[in-house]
Amino acid sequence: MASSHSDTSGQQHLERQMSSRHMLMLSLGGVIGTGLFLSSGYTINQAGPLGTVLAYGLGALIVYLVMMCLAELSVAMPYTGSFHVYANKFLGRGTGFTVAILYWLTWTIALGSEFTAVGLLMQKWFPASPVWVWSAIFIVIIFVLNTVSVKWFADTEAWLASVKVFAIIGFIVLGALAMFGALPLRDGGEAPGFSNIVADGLFPNGFMAVFTVMLTVNFAFSGTELIGVAAGEAKDPEQSIPRAIHGTLWRLAIFFVVAIVIMSALIPYQSAGVEQSPFVTVFEMIGVPYAADLMNFVIITAILSAANSGLYASTRMLWSLANEGMIPQQLASVNRFGVPFFAMCISMVGGLLALLSSVVAAGTVYLLLVSVSGLAVVLVWISIAASHIVFRKRYLAEGKSLGDLAYKAPGYPWTSWAALILSSLSCILIVFDETQRPALYYTVPFVLACYLAHRIFVGKRGKVSS
Repeated sequence: MASSHSDTSGQQHLERQMSSRHMLMLSLGGVIGTGLFLSSGYTINQAGPLGTVLAYGLGALIVYLVMMCLAELSVAMPYTGSFHVYANKFLGRGTGFTVAILYWLTWTIALGSEFTAVGLLMQKWFPASPVWVWSAIFIVIIFVLNTVSVKWFADTEAWLASVKVFAIIGFIVLGALAMFGALPLRDGGEAPGFSNIVADGLFPNGFMAVFTVMLTVNFAFSGTELIGVAAGEAKDPEQSIPRAIHGTLWRLAIFFVVAIVIMSALIPYQSAGVEQSPFVTVFEMIGVPYAADLMNFVIITAILSAANSGLYASTRMLWSLANEGMIPQQLASVNRFGVPFFAMCISMVGGLLALLSSVVAAGTVYLLLVSVSGLAVVLVWISIAASHIVFRKRYLAEGKSLGDLAYKAPGYPWTSWAALILSSLSCILIVFDETQRPALYYTVPFVLACYLAHRIFVGKRGKVSS
């Protein structure tokens, strides 16, 4: 088996094979998925057109602030599973352990739901085929792609993400032409345009709805932080990490915010929902041939891309925990391609167990797991912002010069504090949303259980107790 390598700090890292393009497409692949293609309809319905535009604008701002913090940390310390290592170093080992478990759980639960979803979507074209057959086929494909090499995985992810990007660009171009009257609708009429955004008042369900949907919006942006997970496998991290982060951020701002503006201008908020993708609705309004089949293909691609990224992310989190000595170190071993094979097997089994729990214990175990994983990404963002604040204070306290940092987050300390406060508020505000409120009831005890497990099984020595 190949071994991982040590950098000058003594930190073990995996093979550095990922370019800035790979990292950019990995992040876009992790972010652009059902949150934009499906859940955006729910957000429009709940917050209204203008409220949704504001919510996604605020979500983009939060992501920008968090990623500036992560960029500085990742360039200064390009470690695999970065934010878990930073939380471990700057916020305490119990916090680092909990952050890693939460993030691993997020992607593992996602794996289970994604493999089910892709099987259901394939039935649209092959109605007589069982869901489990397609799920099994794609499970094998994603597993093999992640096993062979990091470069194969990254190249595949780049192609899968490209399909989604081209679909969004096409949606924006055609939707914008329809908005401004340059493209007639299929029924021969004209699109309502910007007047639709304020047709029923600025905030038809109240201004508070903007904030109660923020957690849903943040879920849609989750995955941006995958660049941090991949930092330990980045070629030339001082150059590739900031380039990938900035490239991701401006693309996301355009893709998400502009796409939401177009949806809000063309679809009455009362009829928006999750039964049909807003993309399908708009394409059908414009008269795009085979709109439903086209978007079925794009959404399948989006789900496979997310599963590909998810297995990668959950594997690296387990590898990082093992590398830090918090779980058995056998999981830190890699195969001849430099891939943490055992950690990947555990993550895939976790995804299959999540899939099983969704069938046999949907109202108990699976509901708890989904609720916890829903909040987990925002809790990770909070840890990134807090780690950055402590990092800067320690860095200066040690007499080091800011000029020695290869990348500095702009606007410190305001950037870090704003990221911390806004991320925290988006968690707290779900108290006002009856449908999302139970997530807090499950997550708080789960987080406490993680701290307790760390104390019992890992202990003060920071290594797995024998």
